[in-house]
Amino acid sequence: MYPLKFAPLYKEKIWGGRRLETKLNKELLEGKIGESWEIAAHEKGSSKIINGRLAGKTLIEAIQEEKEKILGNTAKKEYYNKFPLLIKILDANDKLSVQVHPDDNYANKHENGELGKTEMWYIIDAQEDAQLVYGVKADIDKEEFANSIKDGRLDENLIKIKVERGDVIFIPSGTVHTIEGGILLAEIQQNSDTTYRVYDWNRVGKDGNERDLHIDKALDVISFGEEAKKKVQGLEIKKEGYIRKILVACPYFITETLDIEEVYADKTNGSRFYILMALEGAAKISYESGSINLSTGETTLLPATLGRYKIEGNCKLIRSYIQKPIKLKEELEAAGYSLDDIAKIEGL
Repeated sequence: MYPLKFAPLYKEKIWGGRRLETKLNKELLEGKIGESWEIAAHEKGSSKIINGRLAGKTLIEAIQEEKEKILGNTAKKEYYNKFPLLIKILDANDKLSVQVHPDDNYANKHENGELGKTEMWYIIDAQEDAQLVYGVKADIDKEEFANSIKDGRLDENLIKIKVERGDVIFIPSGTVHTIEGGILLAEIQQNSDTTYRVYDWNRVGKDGNERDLHIDKALDVISFGEEAKKKVQGLEIKKEGYIRKILVACPYFITETLDIEEVYADKTNGSRFYILMALEGAAKISYESGSINLSTGETTLLPATLGRYKIEGNCKLIRSYIQKPIKLKEELEAAGYSLDDIAKIEGL
């Protein structure tokens, strides 16, 4: 097998902009482009491979052909028909709706078998004083939240935080959130497109009508009474030539950054695939039978049976994969990391 590269799928959004083009050199269609689906296998869009012998096939077609050669021998059976992750880059030029996502159980029951949506954001770029909505104040209950929507005072019950380049935000299902404009970010999430809008700034869509809200469903799934969440700290592991920083380890994905000064060498051992996105700089990924180049904003999937590979170049990558969080915790404990160290990883 070899590293798979994909043609991005661009999504026009009412809140989108052009920074995917100006910041990441992507060739965009006309309009307000809000999302680039980098690796996707969803009913609303499926990535096509653009390199090697699998070129022209969708990700799911390739998986059905190559099976565990891509996914790995520890992959769940359902992954063969429903790839577990959706990898995006978002250009939030304007405000997104105030929104929340359901968990797996609720989505399965109410959204025709869809997955829930837990996600994380890595801030690639942000204008000065950019901020997010990140949760509901701890003393606000369901009744008060509903009343504040009706009375037009929702804003007073929301938690807001300022963000800057390099910040990481973990958003479990049930967390009310939004981006208040001026932010370019990478999004790692469950393979779901289910969003319940709570408030949308009275905007209208292309049809001239206000966009739908989903307040009743949102009230069903919001996690009330939680303490304010913090930005992800992460566990930094310094090695010669690179720094690995483990950010999030939840049941749906593990995400970390690789800050490479010279060379990073590793291997896939047949158990799982890895997804790499270049956040800064450019990388050359060499493997047994060849190499590929990865520029800023590009994403690749390393199949489980790729074997040994080497990443060269002064670059920063975000790496995502699926592993039971308890296994990662055990590995870190065995390597001598304390529970306080491990607690810096969100989701563990």
